[in-house]
Amino acid sequence: MNAESARQLRLLDLQAIDTRLDQIAHARVHLPQLAELADLENKARLIDDQLVRSRTELDDIQREVAKAEADVQLVRDRAARDQARLDAGTGTAKDLQAIQHELGSLARRQAELEDLELEVMERAESAESDVAELERGRGELTARIDALRAARDEALARLDAEAADVGAPRSAAVDEVGADLVALYEKIRASSGGTGAAALRQRRCGGCQLELNPVELQRLRLAPEDEVLRCEECRRILVRTPESGL
Repeated sequence: MNAESARQLRLLDLQAIDTRLDQIAHARVHLPQLAELADLENKARLIDDQLVRSRTELDDIQREVAKAEADVQLVRDRAARDQARLDAGTGTAKDLQAIQHELGSLARRQAELEDLELEVMERAESAESDVAELERGRGELTARIDALRAARDEALARLDAEAADVGAPRSAAVDEVGADLVALYEKIRASSGGTGAAALRQRRCGGCQLELNPVELQRLRLAPEDEVLRCEECRRILVRTPESGL
């Protein structure tokens, strides 16, 4: 085997390295955790939007509760003052009669306001329950997202470590193959789905997997050992091996 044949065989090592690096890169982009993470993160955004609306609604209702409580308290305070004056018996009979009439009106007004207060408080309780439920769901979702992110990072770290290990000998392979042949290989690889060079084994191209016809096989048999061969079908570099069947 001459030097040219050796460097062409070395090209197959380079192709094997690049194929595995491409597979690792594909695996990085298509990790199962990524699709699930995207789905959960989208759900998290929807819940966050719901939480903003629910918390805003709860704040508004709580202000209504505070106002209702204040209105009830004002009526109670007024009724207490009137009751104190009535109990003291100060004033004319007409004044005392007017106070007694006002106390009746205040009692009715207090009952109305207390009913309103109760209705607003029930709404507040319902809104608080909604917020608590959303917060609980968001907490569970956060835990799932955190676990998935950890699994994703672990998987990426494994792939990165493998890529570093697989790619370590690539520079030496490139040097041994030579700049001219590597340039041709890279050009073909870019236009042929990542495979720039393929072994010829059992009269079959390892790139397109087609068996060469007798005429083409005869041409390859007669080609000098230092000639860079190309598959007539896929145009990839064909590397002759002991198993080529020539």
